[in-house]
Amino acid sequence: MAQKINWLNGRWLHRRAENVSVALLGTMFVVFVLQIGFRYFLVRPLSWSEEVCLLCWLWGVLWGSGVVLSDEDEIRMDILYNAVSDNARRIFTMITSVILVVLLIISLPASWDYITFMKREHTASLRIPINYLYSVYLIFAVACIIRHCRLFWSALRGTSPEDEPAVKPADTA
Repeated sequence: MAQKINWLNGRWLHRRAENVSVALLGTMFVVFVLQIGFRYFLVRPLSWSEEVCLLCWLWGVLWGSGVVLSDEDEIRMDILYNAVSDNARRIFTMITSVILVVLLIISLPASWDYITFMKREHTASLRIPINYLYSVYLIFAVACIIRHCRLFWSALRGTSPEDEPAVKPADTA
């Protein structure tokens, strides 16, 4: 009997988000190699390859940092953070989470306006609307807001998100 996939399973969704990142990086690599081959061996540079690489890079970085990276994977300046007590760390986490959530929420309306405004502009070669290119920022911002709300809540309760099992280990996809 086939294993039933739980679509609301956090681990399954995280694996699919990782798949998107891998596809973006793979596409960027293939297009980059194609561009080298066409430019130096066939002496016919591809006009669209730079746009595809830029789109994959932008989406890969923002999608990856917003959706794929875990809290432990983020780069932090933690010299002071590691030198203080657990209670002070909780306070640091709550303060930084509130600041980030407030700033990202404040940025959402202006970001939405800019992205919707940019639908008038298109990329030079592929004619892709620029708002598609920049729309990943909204995904990034909302994902960071959710992540830092969760971090704030965990710190307020005196736990860390790593202490709370989000998904059972047997639920792998």
